[in-house]
Amino acid sequence: MTTDAQPRSRAAASRWPGLILTFCVATVAWLLGDRFPLIGGAVFGVLLGMLLQATGRIGDQFRPGIRFSSKQILQASVILLGAGLSLSQIVTTGVSSLAVMLSTLAACLLAAYLLGRAMGIPGNLTTLIGVGTAICGGSAIAAVAPVIEAEDQEVAYAISTIFLFNVAAVLLFPPLGHLLDLSQSAFGLWAGTAVNDTSSVVAAGYLYGQEAGTYATVVKLTRTTLIVPIALTLAALRANRRRREGGSGAQVSVGKLIPWFIVWFLVAALLNTVGALPAPVVELATFAAKFLIVVALTAVGLSADFRQMARTGFKPLLLGFLLWAVVASTSLVVQSMTGQL
Repeated sequence: MTTDAQPRSRAAASRWPGLILTFCVATVAWLLGDRFPLIGGAVFGVLLGMLLQATGRIGDQFRPGIRFSSKQILQASVILLGAGLSLSQIVTTGVSSLAVMLSTLAACLLAAYLLGRAMGIPGNLTTLIGVGTAICGGSAIAAVAPVIEAEDQEVAYAISTIFLFNVAAVLLFPPLGHLLDLSQSAFGLWAGTAVNDTSSVVAAGYLYGQEAGTYATVVKLTRTTLIVPIALTLAALRANRRRREGGSGAQVSVGKLIPWFIVWFLVAALLNTVGALPAPVVELATFAAKFLIVVALTAVGLSADFRQMARTGFKPLLLGFLLWAVVASTSLVVQSMTGQL
């Protein structure tokens, strides 16, 4: 037991420099967001993180803690958000947004296939950018990458592309929503179906308003569950191709494809639904969730890799922009057609 405990202890200790840095920057971002609520702590977190990263002074000793903040702390914040919701609200939101979600998913994947082929972009990179844009950004890319056996460089470019448009969405969607005079629920549905990563959906939603933020979060979490059928479909297609080529089919663990933080999000919502959480606990969890979102977004900014994006070329970045536009416009069109706009 001692042998196993020591590596875990060292790994935990290695996170402290990055965690301290991220929390310090996030605290400044939170205070700035409180002073300038139209911008918000989440946007300040991203921008301050990117500015620090651009200085080139973020050493390797900070990376473990930054990675932990952008992944595990983000997931913890989503779980805490569940404590302020009810399962009836989740079911209602999921059903009402189903047409928009499926339409944007189909439009994005079809556009990725056609545009990727027309632009001569490698298939794996096209797939990663497509699922990242259609479903949930980095989580979808991370789930699909081993299924399609993507190269590290392809994964890095796809995540960098998704990150760029996540930042753009946080900055552009709220003012565009006001320009279009969208209601809180309409904007929440738009952000929940058209913004890539969970952190950016939550940030854009709450920048627009409390109701929009809550609605966007639930829509986004419902949309995230599409990772499983998409990843399993890609695995089946790849296994079938290997069989045709005379190889062995890829073995995929269903458990590894399930975003487990969503399960705990639902558990938290269930506890709140049945009244097991006292009001002060719900209030504290909601506050903690919002602050941890700022922390996670600060870590995302601190993780920006501009040189990797420059080395990989322009065409995949253009593909990401075009798919982002397809998803955003499809969401608004379907909302209008179904009377939700």
